[in-house]
Order: sequence, then structure tokens, then C-alpha cells
Amino acid sequence: MHIDPDLKVLYFGTPVVLISSRNEDGTANLAPMSSAWWLGRNCMLGLGDSGQTTANLRRERECVLNLPSSAMAEAVDRLALTTGKPVVPEYKARQGYRHEPGKFAVAGLTEQPSELVAPPRVAECPIQLECRLVATHPFGGDSAHATAFEVEVVRSHVEEDLVIPGTHYVDPVGWDPLIMKFCEFFGGGHNVHPSRLAGGWQMPHRLRPSAV
Repeated sequence: MHIDPDLKVLYFGTPVVLISSRNEDGTANLAPMSSAWWLGRNCMLGLGDSGQTTANLRRERECVLNLPSSAMAEAVDRLALTTGKPVVPEYKARQGYRHEPGKFAVAGLTEQPSELVAPPRVAECPIQLECRLVATHPFGGDSAHATAFEVEVVRSHVEEDLVIPGTHYVDPVGWDPLIMKFCEFFGGGHNVHPSRLAGGWQMPHRLRPSAV
């Protein structure tokens, strides 16, 4: 039997993306997000309008979509509740966000130069996609506080052992993406790491310990 629980959150499960972008002073910003989907060579990114990544994308029109594996959950979680904005919006401050200019250092990740765009890649991510902005679309109706950014992948970088030999395809068995499902980290169908974001959003989860 189905019920109507009037769901407050609809994040049923999407890959985590670490978006690297360039700040106005030329330094790098790095932000985790999971509202992304791909079609062909393009990707749609859903971002709140108050974030530093949004400002950087509008100004620079470039980014890198770095896809972490499930083994990188701890590094990604270090970025939770941080923002590159010097002035933290009040609603984010209430959730526990803090200003953090050195996102790569906080996460313990390494900047790697890109080939076609200015923002750096995340060296530890098995998949890195250099992108340029194609279009922006206000998202959420008349009172929208978010934007859907359409970006085009202009160059991809994939760990060699994830590519099916002799082809141009990623091995779906070898690739174990970090998935965010209702603000919690999953990989291979199992909860892989506690999530600070879930705490910030006061999610009422009672997660069972993984058997693996």
C-alpha cells in the first residue's frame, strides 16, 4: 500500500560531484554537490544562488566536475557545511556553515592543472570532466533561489583501469561512484560514512551499520 507522506526532501540518490571553479582573485574553490545529471556531452547542475560556485560560474563560465569514488567519502565530508562566500548567509549559518577559503586543503585533496579550462582538477578523483558553461536557467518558479547551469564537457580524464580495454567506455563494474541519498553517503548500496550535511539539515535518519 502506498501513502502520501508529503515528502520534504526528494534526493533519491545521485552521484556526488566536487565542482572546482575559479574565484575572482584567481584562487580555486571546491564545492560538493549532488544535483547533477548528464545527457550526451552536456550536464545540468542545480545550484543555490547564494553560493560561491554559482558566482564563479556566472563570471568565469568554466568549471571542472570531479567525480569521487565511494572510497573518498571522508574527504568529501570534510567540505560539508563550508562555503567560499566571505559573508555566510544567515540561513546557512544556522545550519552550521562556516567560511572556508582553502577548500582543497580542508579536504586534503590536491590541485591538478586542467588542460582546456582555468579551474584545477582534483587529482584524487578517478573521473574529471572539464566543462564550459552553455546556458543558465532559473529554477524553482517565481520565487526561485536556485539556477540550473547547463555545461558542456570539453575534455574528460578517466583513470586508465576504469576504461574497458580497447574502447571509449567506462567499466560500470569497476566504477563505484560516491552516491548521496537523502543527505547520506552510499557506495555499492551501503552507507559508507557519516554525513555532517545530514546533521546540518537535521535529517531524522537511523542508519543501520553496514555489514561490509
